[in-house]
Amino acid sequence: MTTIHLPELCLVALVGASGSGKTTLGGRLFAPGEVLSSDAFRVLVANDENVLDANGDAFDALYFVARKRLARGLLTVIDATNVQADARKRIVDLAREFDVLPVAVVLDLPEEELLARHAARADRPFGPGVVRQQVQQLRRSLRRLQGEGFRHVTVLGGAQEVQAAQVVRERLYNNLRHEPGPFDFIGDVHGCLPELRDLLGALGYAVAEDLSVTPPAGRKAVFVGDLVDRGPDTPGVLRLVMGMVRAGTALCVPGNHDVKLLRALQGKKVTVSHGLDRSLEQLQAQPPEFRREVAGFLEGLVSHYVLDSGRVVVAHAGMKEAYQGRASARVREFALYGETTGETDEFGLPVRWNWAAEYRGQAHVVYGHTPVPHAEWLNRTIDIDTGCVFGGHLTALRYPELEVVSVPAREVYAEPVRPLQPAREPGSAQQVNDELLDLADVTGKRVIETRLRGRVTVREDEAAAALETLSRFATDPRWLLYLPPTMSPSETSTREGYLEHPEEAFTHYLNAGVAQVVCEEKHMGSRAVLVLARDADAAQRRFGVRDGRQGTVYSRSGRAFFEDEALERDLVARAADAISAAGLWEELGTDWALLDAEILPWSLKAGALLRGQYAAVGAAARATLPAEVSVLEAAVARGLPLGDLLDRTRAREALTAAYVDAYRQYVRRAHGLADVRIAPFHLLASEGHVHSGQDHLWHMRTLARLADADPALFIATRHRTVDLRDDASRQAATEWWLALTAGGGEGMVVKPLHFLTRGHKGLVQPAMKVRGREYLRIIYGPEYTLPEHLERLRARGLSGKRALALREFALGLEGLERFVAGEPLRRLHECVFGVAALESEPLDPRL
Repeated sequence: MTTIHLPELCLVALVGASGSGKTTLGGRLFAPGEVLSSDAFRVLVANDENVLDANGDAFDALYFVARKRLARGLLTVIDATNVQADARKRIVDLAREFDVLPVAVVLDLPEEELLARHAARADRPFGPGVVRQQVQQLRRSLRRLQGEGFRHVTVLGGAQEVQAAQVVRERLYNNLRHEPGPFDFIGDVHGCLPELRDLLGALGYAVAEDLSVTPPAGRKAVFVGDLVDRGPDTPGVLRLVMGMVRAGTALCVPGNHDVKLLRALQGKKVTVSHGLDRSLEQLQAQPPEFRREVAGFLEGLVSHYVLDSGRVVVAHAGMKEAYQGRASARVREFALYGETTGETDEFGLPVRWNWAAEYRGQAHVVYGHTPVPHAEWLNRTIDIDTGCVFGGHLTALRYPELEVVSVPAREVYAEPVRPLQPAREPGSAQQVNDELLDLADVTGKRVIETRLRGRVTVREDEAAAALETLSRFATDPRWLLYLPPTMSPSETSTREGYLEHPEEAFTHYLNAGVAQVVCEEKHMGSRAVLVLARDADAAQRRFGVRDGRQGTVYSRSGRAFFEDEALERDLVARAADAISAAGLWEELGTDWALLDAEILPWSLKAGALLRGQYAAVGAAARATLPAEVSVLEAAVARGLPLGDLLDRTRAREALTAAYVDAYRQYVRRAHGLADVRIAPFHLLASEGHVHSGQDHLWHMRTLARLADADPALFIATRHRTVDLRDDASRQAATEWWLALTAGGGEGMVVKPLHFLTRGHKGLVQPAMKVRGREYLRIIYGPEYTLPEHLERLRARGLSGKRALALREFALGLEGLERFVAGEPLRRLHECVFGVAALESEPLDPRL
């Protein structure tokens, strides 16, 4: 039996003359989708595998599919004769394009057997001479395959070997996805053994005098390369790291300095510069066996590692997404040196392409190579070379904690050519990079992964609508952390005269498996999101906004809430002061907070709506209906049979008066900040936390402290807890709702006690509004309570609204989780944009 050893990701060329059994072998050794057969593609493009003039189209289609597979990281087999050098060159070039290993499996059967098989195939449109020619081409090629670029070549020398051949797939050296960590990634050491011992100690590793190391239970160190050169003790660093790797307590990838030292130890010609002379001098004092051990160790290092199911990648100079888990000279070159622009800076050093600024991968990438003043995240990548050998720090990244640990250099061992403190704009690397968002990150059909609800799809037309709104009208996206989700009403009530009633909301949640709910008074205001910072410095530090502002207030659509910027600044400052007075900055360990609230009065934002819609209807009705009643009364008095019409018109007049009374109670003039009130109901996030883990009573208690601190600005929302299994508790809540709405209140919002609640069928509605009978008159019109209208309105469908509410809720919290985790603004904005896009779905706006 011949065993064919294949890398798990490679491009396999089956090479053999017609009739050698390539298709049979491919079908036996590989999954159907892995084998791309030229015969099968001729069938696809020409309905017949023997139509040779379809070869061009067939191979175009075959290579198109091969590219798609290789781009997805899938092993691919090309089943064609491949006996010609040009055909094989195309395969090798394709493998290089996608940085996978090209492999040849050759079926070298005797010519006589091939001719016999050909004679038995009457459907072949070519003669035996073609087979002989293919055999000759194959035999001439055998010695050249590796020279052509095939990294692995297996020759099956007869039918028996072909039939007995088996495939063993071998994990690529860089594939350590099965190792979950936890890891401690350690930056460029450059021979700084004292600092390495300090750092390992800070990480909890015990280092003995003989440089043997005992790690904390379960943890493993990962060195990002450049162990050598410039520092005081390169042999000590190598002895320590090699011992850890040998013991299985560390991994190591090579750095460019390590590779250069290896070449020198192998006797190859190198330029002795950048500290290599110091390493060679130190190693010369070591025994020859140690130098040979060092050379063997460095030669065996793998360019990069993919760890923890692909969640984290480590390479010396970084690793862009397309190269992760691939194997080629180009990938190794990038891992060691990155890419340069071809230019040099004022210090004579090459200008490196900032690949991290364009990184869009899901994996965290940990690297070094270029010294930076301090380690900071940029698009899920982090450079942890903080210039220890130049007097900076030696830095580690703890994973999965993503905690940075550093120790200072004990002294300056070498002077950097380029200063370690480059001049740049204020703000973190991520904030500077996020100054401009990329249109491609939000346009077209989007599929957004959320923790709460899996994948949420945004259609292309919805994205276009959101782009129009957010690009033209929205506030600065650096403030735009969250857009509130839509809220579904309760099921339609069957009670006489009511469209909505608390009992339907209670029954809905009880049926979903929820035992307790919180009922909160629904303020008749305008929904607003407040982003507040302790001061302008905190706003700049956390949000990258450098205009002196302390925060912002925006509407549910993302637009600035106030047209008057001075009013907004005063309100933000007052709100931040209230948080200070309540002691919440210190208690929450934060210098920023995100509040979801209603801002009153309603007329503050709805003035145009009131004038153009509600007041217009009321004015028209009051101008005409009294006159109609008067005329009809006179007609009836004269004996005309118009009594029924008179009764209906009087009823319409009364209903219109009720309509005017309903909206007028929410109208009052607001001349300045003294006339504005804020009723917050969610403290959504602060530094390090999205507060979805707290129940709604925590939110109510915490936010009530703002009303205590500044009662002239903040309103504490009235609320009560309801045990849905207790009829008396439900009845008391219903009576409370009746009293609220009878006194002019809008109604209440019913929420499960816990912010995130899963019921019998998954995530339940996060909130449900139950609006009062008279408030709904504003929404549905003066005459909605008439039996014929109420019956029609009871047929309203809620399923679309509820599905939308859950998707928007999941997107909103996902965006906050990403912001709190320090992810790039584009990742946060993807979720915000998604909520804005979903708002364009065609649903009844009155729901």
